[in-house]
Amino acid sequence: MDYSYKVIEHFMCPRNVGSMPDANAEGTYGDSNCGDFLNVYLKVEDDTIKKISYLVFGCAAAVASSSMMSELAQGKTVEEALEITDKDIEQGLDGLPANKLHCSVLGAKALRNAINNYLMNRQTEKMKRNGKDEIISEDPKD
Repeated sequence: MDYSYKVIEHFMCPRNVGSMPDANAEGTYGDSNCGDFLNVYLKVEDDTIKKISYLVFGCAAAVASSSMMSELAQGKTVEEALEITDKDIEQGLDGLPANKLHCSVLGAKALRNAINNYLMNRQTEKMKRNGKDEIISEDPKD
């Protein structure tokens, strides 16, 4: 199996790895076909991802994809980060073998789940400030 230099670099020296006790959002995603699992932690301030970290269980491509995802999302607004796709992660790594493309999906979906968690938390906080106990809108962007 041929991995690009960037995949090997991100596997050997993953960026932003670790848990985050002060995270204000968290998202997970797992691939039941291969057993890979990713947990993403975000610290969002003023709708910008100030800090991102993750814990990943998986192969070299899963570790490298998680690392690249974190680099792509760091410093982006929530809206910008929602647009990060598995193709962006794959391209950032200068490609992945065909049988490892699902690893880039792992990163994109876990990031999206973390952002959705942030948006739901923000909606809940907004409702608490307004003194309402029920969900007004199902759209987490409101």
